[in-house]
Amino acid sequence: MSQLKQLEAIAQELINLYEITAPPIPVETMLQRPIDNMWQAVDLNQMSGSFLSVRDLYSPRMSIARLLARHVVGSSWGQARNVSQLLNNDEDMLRVFTRMLVMPTEMMEALSSGARHNIAISMLFEVPEEDARLRLQEWNEA
Repeated sequence: MSQLKQLEAIAQELINLYEITAPPIPVETMLQRPIDNMWQAVDLNQMSGSFLSVRDLYSPRMSIARLLARHVVGSSWGQARNVSQLLNNDEDMLRVFTRMLVMPTEMMEALSSGARHNIAISMLFEVPEEDARLRLQEWNEA
């Protein structure tokens, strides 16, 4: 199984574990209420806003989603699935994995053909249009 397919499967496994069936993915809740103590709960109110990107309406959500992805990588759950090795300490791969988490394959596959464009995906998944575009491109290439 390719590196990207493995990451897709891991992202989908996490979404299934949280019993999330429809977008948008509740990244804030996932950070604040980890299942089975996967990581220490994150109090987003105690965090500095300096790590949040504000280029787009949904950019802060993607910053939080990247934080979630980092927690997954560092968790024993993520270590058991070799997420760190799959990402190979590559920031671009972490961003790819983050997009997989917030726009999971099964939910992408469920979109009608008319909804498979940047703007619709951005609005449905509450992600920046650029991330929607990149995910659509990555998903189509898979």
